[in-house]
Amino acid sequence: MSAGNGVDPARAVRAAYEAASAVVAGLGDEESWLPTGCTGWAVRDLVFHCVTDAQRALVALHTPAREPVDRDAVTYWQDWRPDTVGAANGRRWVRVNASMFLDWGQLQGLFLETLRAATHAAGTADPAGAVLTQGHVLTARDLLTTLAVEATVHHLDMTVRLPHAPGPAPEGLAAVRATLDGLLGRPALPDWTDEHYARVGTGRAPLTETERAALGPAAERFPLFG
Repeated sequence: MSAGNGVDPARAVRAAYEAASAVVAGLGDEESWLPTGCTGWAVRDLVFHCVTDAQRALVALHTPAREPVDRDAVTYWQDWRPDTVGAANGRRWVRVNASMFLDWGQLQGLFLETLRAATHAAGTADPAGAVLTQGHVLTARDLLTTLAVEATVHHLDMTVRLPHAPGPAPEGLAAVRATLDGLLGRPALPDWTDEHYARVGTGRAPLTETERAALGPAAERFPLFG
C-alpha cells in the first residue's frame, strides 16, 4: 500500500529539502539553540539528525538490493513508534554528536551541502529499483516518499519557535497526509489542516476530546507513527 498522492517522489524530496534548507540557511547561532517540537532537541540537534537522514538517503540510493521488497512508503513507518527504548537512545546519540559542532556555521554548511547531494541523487535514481535502508528493502520511489515525509515533519518541528521561518513545501505536506491516511486506513477529519494532521498523526500534539469523538474507534490508533 503506497502513499499515492499524485506527486512525483523525487519532486517531493526536492521541494521538502529546499524548504528545509531555506529555514536553516537563514538561522544564526542564537536561533540554533531554540527548542524544537522534538523532545530534548534544540534546533541544532534536529539539524544534525536531518543531516544523518540525508546521508542515509545517499547510502540507500547507491545500495541496490537483491532481496525482495518488504516495505512500501506507508508500511515503512510501522516500525517507528514513540516512547520506546530505541527512541530514547536515539535522542541521546543525536544530542551528543550534535554537541561536537562548536561552530554553528560548520553544521549549517554540512546540512546544506548534504541535502543538495541527496536531492541530486533522488533525481537520478531509478524509481523502480530496490534499495536497502534501516534493515528493509523498498523501491527507490517509496524510499523517496519516506524522505519527503520525514523532512516535512521535522520542518514543522524545527520551526515551532521560529514564527517567521518559511513553511514546509506543499508537496511534502501532501506526502505526509497520504502516508497518514494509509496508516489510518481512511482519510483524516475534513477540517484538519495538513500541518495539524501531521502533528497529531505523529504524536506532536494530542487529540482533543471532540476529535476523539469524531474519529471513533480509530482514535485509539493515534499516534500513527512518531
